[in-house]
Amino acid sequence: MPIGTSSAVPSTVTRSLRWRVVDIVVASVLAVAIGVVFKLWEFGYEPISAVMALVLPGTQALFGGVWLLAGPVVAIIVRKPGAALYAEVVAASVEALLGTQWGFLTLEAGLVQGLGAELVLALFLYRVYRLPVVVLAGAAAGLALGINDTVLWYPGLDLAFKVVYVVSAIVSGALIAGVGSWFLVRALAATGVLSSFAAGREHARRRPRVVA
Repeated sequence: MPIGTSSAVPSTVTRSLRWRVVDIVVASVLAVAIGVVFKLWEFGYEPISAVMALVLPGTQALFGGVWLLAGPVVAIIVRKPGAALYAEVVAASVEALLGTQWGFLTLEAGLVQGLGAELVLALFLYRVYRLPVVVLAGAAAGLALGINDTVLWYPGLDLAFKVVYVVSAIVSGALIAGVGSWFLVRALAATGVLSSFAAGREHARRRPRVVA
C-alpha cells in the first residue's frame, strides 16, 4: 500500500486522550531504550560530523535527527498529549545519566526538541498521525534542535553557518525522526507487540486477509 495514503488513519472517532497505565509503561520503556541509542550514537556522530564540518560547515546537523527519534516514535504509538515531550526528556535524561560530553544541557535539548514535535501534534489535536504529520513533527523538532544548538554552541559563528546548520537540522528531523520513526513503528506493529495501541490495530487492518 502506498506510503501516506492510509498510513495511520486519523482518529476521527471519539477516544480518550487521557493516559492509561499501559501508555506510561510503554512510553517509558521505549524512551529509555532510545536514550541508550542516543548515547551510542555519540560515538558515530563525532567522526561523521567532523568530516561534514570540513566539507561544508553546518551540514553536520544532517545527522542530528537520531536524537529526535524518541518523540515521534512514542507519539505515534501512545497518541496522547505530552507523549513526544515526555519521551524526548526521558531519553535525554538516560543519555545524560550514561555520561555525555554535553552534560546536563542534554536535558535542556531534549525539552526543546520534544516541544518542537509536540506543538505540531497539538495543532492536529493529537488525532492525526499520518506520515505527512509525523514528518512535519520531525521537521519541527529539527528546527528546535538547529536553533537551540546555534544559540548555545555556535553563537559566534557567521549567519551562513547558522542557516546551513538549521536547514540541515530540519531536513534531518523530517527524514530521520519523521520518516524513520514512521517505519520503525510499522516494524514494531508487524511483530504484534502494539496490539493494544491504535498503531497496532491499524497495521492489523492493513494486512491482507487470507481467504480459505
